[in-house]
Amino acid sequence: MFLTVSGGAEVKAWRPELSGVVEVLHAHFPSHAYPSHTHDAWTVLIVDEGVVRYDLDHREHGLAQAQVSLLPPNVPHDGRSVRPEGFRKRVLYLEPERLGRDLIGAAVDQPEYVDPLLRHRLHQLHGVLLDGREDLEAQSRLTLIEERLRQHLQRNVLDPPDPRDPGIASRLRDVLDANVPAGITLDYASKLVHAHPAHLVRAFSREFGMPPHRYLTGRRVDLARRYLLDGHPPADVATLAGFYDQSHLNRHFRKMLGVTPASFVRR
Repeated sequence: MFLTVSGGAEVKAWRPELSGVVEVLHAHFPSHAYPSHTHDAWTVLIVDEGVVRYDLDHREHGLAQAQVSLLPPNVPHDGRSVRPEGFRKRVLYLEPERLGRDLIGAAVDQPEYVDPLLRHRLHQLHGVLLDGREDLEAQSRLTLIEERLRQHLQRNVLDPPDPRDPGIASRLRDVLDANVPAGITLDYASKLVHAHPAHLVRAFSREFGMPPHRYLTGRRVDLARRYLLDGHPPADVATLAGFYDQSHLNRHFRKMLGVTPASFVRR
């Protein structure tokens, strides 16, 4: 992760270990204006402070905090603040194939969306990517975001109906149970279960009342409890149970049980 502070501007950029995302950018620009340029990726932009105005393919657009902007790859655009205090933004850069090049024209025609659910999902994903230790959660959230963006690009803001198949959720649970410490990517799980990743997340959440990543975290906490009661030190338990490190274990353990792993053993 790179953090740059120059002339009052703050830029934090990094490349997460999340397939499909080539870069994440968090920035505060008090006065900077972008000249016309292009990206080789889909640019998914939300503004947290201020208002941004930009030209895309020679047409002027504006972006406020309630909106989401999707800029297509290889189409010129610029950017500037509407207000004198500047703006603060968060950006995901997605590989061109994630949404498909055949939808570039639709994004040029309508690059902004007022969609509170989409914006909230983006906010959640940025938080997960900042943490950097919740792979399955990041994959799940990105899958739902991409699906929502495709729906907008295809002029359909409603979720398509899903066939009710409780067997899919049960099969995914079996896959998760078989991969508790090692974990599994959402794409690989979808191949094993023979279902689209977005459908997997929705079907599992509907059947079990929680998304797959939360279920897997709970199973890892259960496994950590067993290792702790067997006498393993907390530092070793984190790795054995599939957590990123001991602080990662502590956070989820305390969230679920109200105490740290060390306190759990002492009690």
